Amino acid sequence: MNTAQTSTSTVQALDVLTVGEPMALFMALQPGELHVVPDFRRVPAGAELNVATGLARLGLATGYITRLGQDSFGNFLRGVLAHEGIDTRYVVADASHPTGFMLKTRSDDGSDPQIEYFRKGSAASHLSVADAPVDEGNTFPARHLHLTGITPALSPTTRELAFYLARQARAAGASISFDPNLRPRLWPSTEAMAECINALAALSDTVLPGLAEGRQLTGRHTAEDIAVFYLERGARQVVVKLGPEGAYYAQQGGACGMAPGLRVERVVDTVGAGDGFAVGVVSGLLEGLALAQAAARGNAIGARVVQFPGDADGLPTRQELDEGR
Repeated sequence: MNTAQTSTSTVQALDVLTVGEPMALFMALQPGELHVVPDFRRVPAGAELNVATGLARLGLATGYITRLGQDSFGNFLRGVLAHEGIDTRYVVADASHPTGFMLKTRSDDGSDPQIEYFRKGSAASHLSVADAPVDEGNTFPARHLHLTGITPALSPTTRELAFYLARQARAAGASISFDPNLRPRLWPSTEAMAECINALAALSDTVLPGLAEGRQLTGRHTAEDIAVFYLERGARQVVVKLGPEGAYYAQQGGACGMAPGLRVERVVDTVGAGDGFAVGVVSGLLEGLALAQAAARGNAIGARVVQFPGDADGLPTRQELDEGR
């Protein structure tokens, strides 16, 4: 029988709630293709877990909806959640399905690493509306919901859950951020992917596409036109990630402009940079920063993340952020 893991902070109102699949990541310690690398380091991974970790390190009460297998990887990730102070009241122990894991090459030249996933049939892919917080009087357990395009790609039931949570949060007056975070291999077609992702973006307040993602999803070329696409469909504000160049931001009836990027002497690993960017934007907006300032914080955290090997290694604490470290 599946049982929920309940934290001691169940009476605490959450600042942020997210949903997704955490995985164990084995990072190669030497360069080369995966089949020849002899040594790996195990770390946590998953876009939503990275965001939850970053927000928790900045002092925001952050909860996570997921399912973990009752296996060694699941136990490892439960320990990670506890260590990072992430609320686990909506984490379900699944005795019938395994926890996903992945492998990643080491890239010493700043290029994107090779990644192999082992997630088919995972516990998290069996998430459903039944795992959502109980709706009591049109309430929502957090003031903000963060979603990515990975969750609805995992299975029909996770897709249903993502839309259910978005509508639940919207009805309760909670704000919603959405990072498309495209995983084309998980979708039956690019058309199905774009249709679902754009529909979920239309339910969100803040949409955070990368430039290449935006072009693929909207058919538009410039960051400005991509932002207009989502603003016309209901988003309140859009921040388009432009990599080292920074980010373009725009909002309904308000300011638009560029948040410059930060110079990085050496890029160690690009994976997780977009999640760090989301941490900066979401935390900034929840703390009352203007969109331009929130985008600048996103650039700063994203630039920090690429200087570390693990997906979450470079996510700063509140003290490190405040001190500019």
